Amino acid sequence: MARALTDSPAVLKGVGPKKLQALNKLGINTIEDLLTYYPFRYEDLTVKQLSDVADGEKVVLKGVIAAPPVVSHFGRAKTRLNFGLLVENDLVKVTFFNQGYLAKRLSTGQEVAVYGKYDQRRQSLTGMKVMYQAKDEDLAGVYRASKEITAKTIKDLVSLAYANYHDLIFDIVPDSLRQKFRLETRSQMIHDMHFPVTLAQGKAARRSAIFEEFFKFQLRIQLLKQKHRKENGIIIKYDNDKLRQFIKQLPFELTGAQKRVVNEICRDLHRPEHMNRLLQGDVGSGKTVVAALAMYAAITAGYQTVLMAPTEILAQQHAQKLAQLFETISEVNVALLTSSVTRNQKAKQTLLDNLASGEINLLIGTHAVIQDNVNFKKLGLVVTDEQHRFGVGQRQALRQKGDFPDALAMTATPIPRTLAITTYGEMDVSIIDELPKGRQTIKTNWLRQKQFTQALDFMEQQLQNGSQAYVISPLIAESEMLDLQNATEIYEKLKAHYAGRYEVGLLHGQLTSEQKDEVMDHFKAGELDILVSTTVIEVGVDVPNATVMVILDADRFGLAQLHQLRGRVGRGSKQSYCLLVADPKSEYGIERMKTMVETTDGFVIAQKDLELRGPGDVLGKKQSGLPDFKIGDPVSDFNILQVAQLEVAKLLTDEKFRYRQENAGLMRYLNQELTYFTSFD
Repeated sequence: MARALTDSPAVLKGVGPKKLQALNKLGINTIEDLLTYYPFRYEDLTVKQLSDVADGEKVVLKGVIAAPPVVSHFGRAKTRLNFGLLVENDLVKVTFFNQGYLAKRLSTGQEVAVYGKYDQRRQSLTGMKVMYQAKDEDLAGVYRASKEITAKTIKDLVSLAYANYHDLIFDIVPDSLRQKFRLETRSQMIHDMHFPVTLAQGKAARRSAIFEEFFKFQLRIQLLKQKHRKENGIIIKYDNDKLRQFIKQLPFELTGAQKRVVNEICRDLHRPEHMNRLLQGDVGSGKTVVAALAMYAAITAGYQTVLMAPTEILAQQHAQKLAQLFETISEVNVALLTSSVTRNQKAKQTLLDNLASGEINLLIGTHAVIQDNVNFKKLGLVVTDEQHRFGVGQRQALRQKGDFPDALAMTATPIPRTLAITTYGEMDVSIIDELPKGRQTIKTNWLRQKQFTQALDFMEQQLQNGSQAYVISPLIAESEMLDLQNATEIYEKLKAHYAGRYEVGLLHGQLTSEQKDEVMDHFKAGELDILVSTTVIEVGVDVPNATVMVILDADRFGLAQLHQLRGRVGRGSKQSYCLLVADPKSEYGIERMKTMVETTDGFVIAQKDLELRGPGDVLGKKQSGLPDFKIGDPVSDFNILQVAQLEVAKLLTDEKFRYRQENAGLMRYLNQELTYFTSFD
């Protein structure tokens, strides 16, 4: 029977139904999966001299058992095994927890080697395992295992699979690239990842494996990008004169960055290829105006456009802004569709009829716009705001409302280069990297909890000058788990503190949409001086007169969230301030506070957030579509990721790359993987 790397591990000796099920649970479904199930670290099993061992180091010590092992019981069914190990002329106290059964295998005068963690001050070793026999390796790979299958079993199966299948392993990375970057062949790499003789050998194999993983990922994502471009898009022949005239009558001048980005989008609209562009810009950089110009361009060509926002507050704000912008343009008919609007059946039906007839040509809404009964006559451009807040399915449903309309995604969450390459690699990226004229940098200070009265005094000075303020609290109600100040309690305190002088409002997620709107309307109208809120105001809320943002328990928030909250002030020409009130208990918390004080650059903050928390936590894996790399880390291995991206881009510009001899293995891999491209979003 022919062998193949796609064979099930069940073909290996000793793998029955139970073991197979345990392997499947770990994501090991084929021999290929087993061979690339790499150790996450190596244990150095070289016997060391005591003089060479550092405090806290995991080490193998060899010696003679000096006295009979003693087992003591503590806690509920817990044991402690102690014995003295004479290492040359030094006595080391060895302790094994919950391995009392070892006492029967150990006796005075016996020579053993023990692997464990060394405590230099106590001259003791917390044992992990006793090594009775002569070992055949100085380095042992450590594998992620489960209750159903041990790391040792996995290692034995990898060894068996390699012995039986290594001759079928073919190279995916072309020979010229392997030589250029001194990478190992795939067969050698897989062997040295599992069975290195030295740490240096393991390191070289890991470097090759990381490059291969990033190279394969970039192939998928860049081939997908090519596929999108080749698919027939819409040629939107917009009226350039009307667009220029509209830009001239704007009450402000576009920044250089806005002009550049508008040109990039307009070029895309005019091309027959489908546009799939991400518009990045820090809070307050003027993305909405750029989106408005793109939508107006589509409307001048006779198309409808839609903008989907993640919250009702944001959708309403976009609708108000866009209605103002297009107030004098009769050919633009703006409408808002949210769950609040849909409650009035008659008004909803009229809106849907006008949309289906083409009378409404600029629709703004929440996910209500992707409902089945929402139909467009001629949809040309879809815009999603805060794109990562929507799932893949929701974004896809919006695109399916038309005949392959152009797509523009906006985000005010600055995306560091690492995530741009991984998460948004299939999109073209436009960046607005300057703030509108007249905007001042927000001054940020970090105060301890005991300095809260200083924050109140400073806030009062600003209120006396006619400004407004936000006070943010992470929780609505008290929690026994977290000793946090809650919004309701803070609201009552501030109401009492400013009684008779300033009006205080409260906004949180448990209010109905109507109640939230009412509170925000009062704040926008200046009827409330201070708004106490949870993070429901994190995205998009725009009140130019608000100049102070006080964030309580600021160390409980992530950097990106703090940056978004800070971006709610500084929306006008007045100097604005952000006060972080926090007593962080960890280095991580202190680092976040320092970063916020040192910079207002969203891209610097996003990169720092990525370094501190890791990519999965920054965007959330489900929403972001962030790939699960087995071995590479897109943050710490960013240089390799970037090189892989550039090399794949070069490779794909060569129209004959499919036919070159050195790419035979690569083409074999691609032909196996082609089904992946059709579902990759």
